[in-house]
Amino acid sequence: MSEALRAALFPDDGEKTYAIIDGASCEELLEKLDEFQPEYVCLYAGELEPDIEEVAPYLIRLDPDSEFTRWVIDEGWGKHWGIFALSPSDLRTLRKHFRSFLLVKDPEGKTLYFRYYDSRVLRLYLPTCTGAELQTVFGPVKDYICESDRPEVALSIAHENGSIKTTDIALSAA
Repeated sequence: MSEALRAALFPDDGEKTYAIIDGASCEELLEKLDEFQPEYVCLYAGELEPDIEEVAPYLIRLDPDSEFTRWVIDEGWGKHWGIFALSPSDLRTLRKHFRSFLLVKDPEGKTLYFRYYDSRVLRLYLPTCTGAELQTVFGPVKDYICESDRPEVALSIAHENGSIKTTDIALSAA
């Protein structure tokens, strides 16, 4: 992991670091969760059928020195596995927050899954939000960190005074 990305993901300000990883994009996710045992929870509610469980999004608390964190960054960066969030909140609070965005309605009223946890979606969606919408989307989240459209750059996206502030993070070799 580059030092710049490590510094962005694990600042010395008391924030906790979480990832939302899409099981549909990361085929090995359930196996790695079982192997490394990080603190995690599925964003879908209830008992899931195995095929849905495999493709569901998972909220995972990351530790800066864990093998799981190294695996996510080393194997997943650039593959749109998910996004990262910095927050003082616990896993339960963040699960409730992130679950509230899973389903949305289109202009005709049809319910759709909203894959905001895909960096390609998040980085395009946030600039379209009003100040009130940003307040809702950020909620307990201080910063989102995600892949940019360039593999050598990560994005840090913060909510400030009703708008977003996006900062490029230049990535160096791991």
